[in-house]
Amino acid sequence: MSDARNRTRVSLARLGVIKPGSARSLDGRRTMAKRPGVIVVGGGLAGLACATALLEARVDAHVLEAGDAPGGRVRTDSHEGFLLDRGFQVYLTAYPEGRRVLDLKALSLQRFIPGAKVWRGGRLHTLADPLRHPVTAVSHLFDAPGGLADKLRVLELRQHATSGELGDLWQRPQQASRRFLGDLGFSEEMVDAFFTPFLGGIFLERGLTTSSRMLEFVFRMFATGYAAVPEQGMGAIPAQLAEKLPSGALRMRVRVEEAWGHRVRLPGGEMLHADAVVVATDPHSAASLLVGMPAPGMNRVTCLYFAAPEPPVEGPWLVLDGEGRGPVNNVAVMSEVSAAYAPKGQALVSVSVVDDAGGADSLEARVRAQLTEWFGPAVSAWRHLRTYAIPHALPAQPPSALVEPHRPVRLAAGLYVCGDHRENASIDGALASGRRAAQAVLQDLGR
Repeated sequence: MSDARNRTRVSLARLGVIKPGSARSLDGRRTMAKRPGVIVVGGGLAGLACATALLEARVDAHVLEAGDAPGGRVRTDSHEGFLLDRGFQVYLTAYPEGRRVLDLKALSLQRFIPGAKVWRGGRLHTLADPLRHPVTAVSHLFDAPGGLADKLRVLELRQHATSGELGDLWQRPQQASRRFLGDLGFSEEMVDAFFTPFLGGIFLERGLTTSSRMLEFVFRMFATGYAAVPEQGMGAIPAQLAEKLPSGALRMRVRVEEAWGHRVRLPGGEMLHADAVVVATDPHSAASLLVGMPAPGMNRVTCLYFAAPEPPVEGPWLVLDGEGRGPVNNVAVMSEVSAAYAPKGQALVSVSVVDDAGGADSLEARVRAQLTEWFGPAVSAWRHLRTYAIPHALPAQPPSALVEPHRPVRLAAGLYVCGDHRENASIDGALASGRRAAQAVLQDLGR
């Protein structure tokens, strides 16, 4: 392992991103040494982005995180030498806010191949980006799903999504994504076989009821950048942000029970006061802390991890279910994307299940049965590592949720809120909302 990789792994372990129980975590019963300028409730991406922006403006900020490590819904666990992200997630390198606040080079991003392999009709079909992988794309031009006309419409969608300024995209007329794709002329086969599992894995809903504005944003990000993961797992993203905080500014295992402007209450009645309070928790926790804030609808996902002797698919491909006959929506061999995800000589297979109505007890068996059809009897030798059932994985974003694309972050005197539920439901949206909340605090503090 190179010195740089070793330093990254040590840093992640110290923050508890790889191994829970970080030495950096402070005892939640300890009081703050001094009154902070701002209390940020929640150490996910939005809260960390908010705190780092405040500290860059020389405003003292303390982050209170209920969990044992920063990251919120973006976490990576170390398990038997494997790196398991808490749910299959990717980072899109074209994210504008990410380019602004992250050191992408230090994350050592490992890319997926632009395109996908789609299981349909008893075999895997290859779809590749014709502009970045023209040879692969042309060689599979007449391959299913969809026909030549659908392939040409993908280029039209790409051109439409990348036209104009990014900010203007959020003001375009919107409708449900499935209807949007139909109005563009895509065949039902193309929608069902490709867009449903591809976008379903991003939006975490297979009905494609998500706003077309979000579809265009995501497509623009894919068209102008790459899907990738940090070499050491998605948890490296919040770890990098947390490293920017001064010692003592991030307190883990501290649960806030009530929040008002200028103060919060901890279990046992302890009150902490500040010039401002920013609630940066997950949407449901924010709704419970903030009177009058409705909890948004949330989409769920279940992610299963398997250790395999050999990768079922060679190369950093996303594999999609183009038939919709089983629980599996998408598969990725994470060790083919980044070798650090698995011990040498083993492969890590990530399987995502979206909108599954079957029983949880039978899920692993049903997943194995479906993947045996795809990859053959070798699946029986796969060893189940862990299953992550995430009921509140992502805010739902039907057109009604994005009528106002940038929701208010200032709630009352001294009280603010941020998170992907205030922006678009993405890593970029979480980071951007944190910056917007910090800007509102700075403006009100006269800084």
